[in-house]
Parts: sequence; structure tokens; C-alpha cells
Amino acid sequence: MAQENIIIADTNILFSALLREQSTFTDLLLRSDYQIYVCEFVMVELFKHKDKLVAASRLSEDEILRLLYVLLRRLNVYKEDLIRVENRKRAFDLCREIDESDTPHVALTLELGGLLWTGDKKLKTALAQKGFSHFFDPNVVE
Repeated sequence: MAQENIIIADTNILFSALLREQSTFTDLLLRSDYQIYVCEFVMVELFKHKDKLVAASRLSEDEILRLLYVLLRRLNVYKEDLIRVENRKRAFDLCREIDESDTPHVALTLELGGLLWTGDKKLKTALAQKGFSHFFDPNVVE
């Protein structure tokens, strides 16, 4: 059973949060009792797509960096090396035919027994078809 106060946010959720200063993600992060985790991999992905992020947002690079700093102070960045091998293998098996780059997020969800927050509909549908149902839906927040 998933712990409903632990949320694992994937890269696209954090990317969306950085596109504008006010978002569902930032509201939940800054004004709730949720414990929100991200994998170290998220930092690599954000850096890799930094130019795209700046171009797509209505914010300056300095504003994005300031917002990222605020978000990182509230996020729990989880060392992927601490995820047990069996959870990494299970996550890989779940993600293998969908998108292997999502493996760290799913593995962390399994490790912490939390809920995965993703905006990737293809991923959610495919994981659900494989029996994975531990998803966070911000529209169902009490």
C-alpha cells in the first residue's frame, strides 16, 4: 500500500514547474505536508534541457535559477545508489518497453512506497496495464 504523503515527481513535473513561477507543483511543494522526492537523474535532465526550458518559459534564466533554488530547498533529492537492487530491477522491467529513462522514478516510487507524479500519459497507461497503480493525482488532493 502506498504512503499517500510521499510523492515522487518525475522530470516533466519539475520541468513544468519551472516554466512558470506559479504552478500546481510549486503550490503543493511550498504549501503542503507532502514529502516530495526526486531522483538525482532529474538534475541531469534539467541541465540537459536548460536552453529549451529558458526558451519555453516566460521567465529569464536568472528567474528560473532562483525558482529552481527555492524548489530544491524543499525537495528531497534521493541518492539512486540507495535504491535496493530488486526495486531497480522491477522498475526496469516495468519501464523497459515504455521508456527506460523513467526507470529511476519508478524505482524510487517502489523503494519509498510512495506515489509517482507524472504528466506522461503514455507512461501512466502502460504502467497501469502492467499492474502498477501507485500514481499521484493533484486533482484528487483533499
